[in-house]
Amino acid sequence: MTQTLKRLFGEPYRVFFMAAGLYAVFALLVWEIWLGVHTAGGMVNDMPFAAAPHLWHAHEMIFGYASAALGGFFLTAVPNWTGARAAAQVFVTVTALIWLAGRLAIWYSGALPPVAVAVVDLAFLPLLGVKIALMLIKRPKPQNVAFLAVLALVWSGNLLVHLEWLGLTQDTLYTGLRTGLFALCLMIAVLGGRVTPAFTRNAMKRTGVPEDNLPQSFKPLDVTAIVMIALATLSLLVMAPEKITGALTLIGGVAQIARIRFWGVLWTLGQPILWALHLGMAMLGAGMILWGASAFGWGSEVAALHVLGIGAVGGMTLAVMSRAVLGHSGRALVAPGPVALAYGFIALAAVLRWLASSLSGDLYFPMMLVTGALWIFAFTLYLAALWPAFVGPRKAGEA
Repeated sequence: MTQTLKRLFGEPYRVFFMAAGLYAVFALLVWEIWLGVHTAGGMVNDMPFAAAPHLWHAHEMIFGYASAALGGFFLTAVPNWTGARAAAQVFVTVTALIWLAGRLAIWYSGALPPVAVAVVDLAFLPLLGVKIALMLIKRPKPQNVAFLAVLALVWSGNLLVHLEWLGLTQDTLYTGLRTGLFALCLMIAVLGGRVTPAFTRNAMKRTGVPEDNLPQSFKPLDVTAIVMIALATLSLLVMAPEKITGALTLIGGVAQIARIRFWGVLWTLGQPILWALHLGMAMLGAGMILWGASAFGWGSEVAALHVLGIGAVGGMTLAVMSRAVLGHSGRALVAPGPVALAYGFIALAAVLRWLASSLSGDLYFPMMLVTGALWIFAFTLYLAALWPAFVGPRKAGEA
């Protein structure tokens, strides 16, 4: 047991990607139980958290689950980018416990002082950001340093939520939730735009695909997608008129879909470890287009937000986490069957949640329950299939 714990906390991808998966299951189980009871005509009034259940759900998906995924990714990837020394086991342990403390503070917020809840919950990302900054000093490439600004946007969204919970503002909670989600989407637009064509290109090269048929990245499309999503995030943060943000997301979403077209997506259809990345990026583009359309009165904003939250953030984090766990634990970069099934469940959950918004009440809540169940199944499969990679020794295989 001692050796397992040392291994688990010795490498960031193990503890944070496991924590993300476990929390994804826990948080949706809580939401499913609450929804199920209310769908059946019952009432749950004694939740330990102070926020309304739907706000707890939204907050913990954006700033709980996704923050764990960010922690595991950056603490694993930045040393590879810069050649800096990896985070020590003590640091990994402390930051993991601070993340957990934030989740507990939010869970028991009904009995804790709001200031204490805010301080504990807001502590994780600044600590992560400082560590990343110290690593980047060794090789401070602007394209990598920019991620600190995106982390700051995620944190700012959480701050806006807490300011309203503290009673210091009256209308910043929903702005904070949307800013946090859009900042995560911006992170995906940048990182996904790097790794998706790169990983596809590498796989194609190994099978002898001619150079002319390899994925291509066109800078004008890349820049347009990223800049428009970045401006949309800032527009949300400063509470600009909704149609301005909507126009930015429409342009960014179209550019995002256009850039995927040149990445060889059809070639990946037999390789889940690759098509999951393409699918997540497609969900990002679709979600941005749907959100932009909703700003002009076409379609449901809540439905669009869930395409982004489930399909883009959920889909891409699941794809990246599973790939990283396999590669860094010395296993072949081939998604096990249960993990491949999980990729499909997440995409299906996003589509069904979008469809649910157009249904009547008699069908809306059952569809919501189905959507939540698909998410829970997906992350349960992820945890079960990759558990040996989380807690076991590294194999002498190909990274």
